Amino acid sequence: MTINVKSVKKAKVVADQAYRPTEDEEFMSERQREYFRRRLLDWKDEILRESRETLVALQTENENHPDLADRASSETDRAIELRARDRQRKLISKIDSAMARIDEGTYGYCEETGEPISLRRLEARPIATLSLEAQERHERNEKVHRDD
Repeated sequence: MTINVKSVKKAKVVADQAYRPTEDEEFMSERQREYFRRRLLDWKDEILRESRETLVALQTENENHPDLADRASSETDRAIELRARDRQRKLISKIDSAMARIDEGTYGYCEETGEPISLRRLEARPIATLSLEAQERHERNEKVHRDD
């Protein structure tokens, strides 16, 4: 019986696509780190693709609006789109930082307490650096200082 190595590798990749980390396994095992690395890379690729599409759209948009209201609306839309892209540019930096933490072995651990960040939180926000409790404390402190 001959085993096709390519088929085995392809089956492993397909199986890994269905993988979701669980609380039953070792926290930040190699498999979990690779899962989050893949999610972060996919997210970054999506942001970059959307940015390229925005640039193309902005470059091809016709600036000749004879009506002042149309021109103002177009300028507003353009400003909103550019602000969104700026937020996404900052998000890419956070994604890169998260991937660096994966490489360093610190990904998934709270920067404040050193405790593991819950898998549910990392699923919802893969760039999280604080546990939910530490994040809530941080936000409460921010609000207190902002209200002073």
